[in-house]
Amino acid sequence: MDMNISGLVRDNIRSLCPYSTARDEYKGKLGVFLDANESPYSTGYNRYPDPRQLAVKSRLSEIKGIPTENIFLGNGSDEPIDLFFRVFCNPGKDNAVAISPSYGMYAVAADINDVEVRSVPLGEDFSLPVDEIIAACDENTKLVFLCSPNNPSGNAYDPADLMKIVDSVNAIVIIDEAYADFSAKGSLRAQVLEHGNMIVLQTLSKAWGLAALRLGIAYAQKYIIDVMSMVKYPYNINQATQELVLKALESPIDDKVQEIIAQREIVAAEVAEMPFVKKVYPSDANFILVKVDDANRLYDHLIKDEIIVRNRDKVPGCKGCLRMTIGLKEENMKLLESLRRYE
Repeated sequence: MDMNISGLVRDNIRSLCPYSTARDEYKGKLGVFLDANESPYSTGYNRYPDPRQLAVKSRLSEIKGIPTENIFLGNGSDEPIDLFFRVFCNPGKDNAVAISPSYGMYAVAADINDVEVRSVPLGEDFSLPVDEIIAACDENTKLVFLCSPNNPSGNAYDPADLMKIVDSVNAIVIIDEAYADFSAKGSLRAQVLEHGNMIVLQTLSKAWGLAALRLGIAYAQKYIIDVMSMVKYPYNINQATQELVLKALESPIDDKVQEIIAQREIVAAEVAEMPFVKKVYPSDANFILVKVDDANRLYDHLIKDEIIVRNRDKVPGCKGCLRMTIGLKEENMKLLESLRRYE
């Protein structure tokens, strides 16, 4: 679908004059820094970090195969999620469409920004209702959120179905791929170079094991990246995070990912045989969703054994369900031992 992406941006954001740092205004070689009122005494962190995170983006570009101009880095994925609402949605007027159940921060960010969320229930076994999602959009829909693999259900959707939605709606479609490293369906990030209304979210919190550093990634066409960069806080990614991320990106994660996938299959098979388990849903992520006779009682049992899982019993569509993350082999064994003792 051909569309004017700039027309989806809020008028005040299109005309925004962003804050400019002194380092943004001069890009040549510098030796004496007297521009930013920093302390001259070196602590390793007395200078402001690169507001454009060029070194990290360059390394991610090599790994992910996406040009640096198509990469936005945020304080976790939650920062770009919030920015989508601030960039595209007029409070009290525009709306967003999201599948349900899914990641809860979409609705929280919408509420903070006074934007209506139209929830489209997933189908049987959390299947993607493509036509219903498209039908839920109207002239005031600015955003569509699709999490794949989905949280908390764990299933990844057919790329053709996701791209049908991208091509059918006059809105920005965000495909949240936080768990894509664990899925055989892979990533759709390369598609953003050909589809102007598409954004792909990824994170270093899951497969890369860097949750404490808070680094989320958005891939999109350059215009969207530029607008988001105007709205973000100037130094949103601190120096320590940039340095530690660069170091972490030197080491591949394939072996760890494959071990988690192998452990996922072992845990899922063992749990499925337990008498109080009604269903273990297929997972393309680093967790499994398990439907049991009494989710609250089982949750309390695990807590007594000092094991915490995620109780999703009160989430629409997840009645009786617990979400269990796949841990180290010895952690998974403790989980299984505790479940075997449950009566």
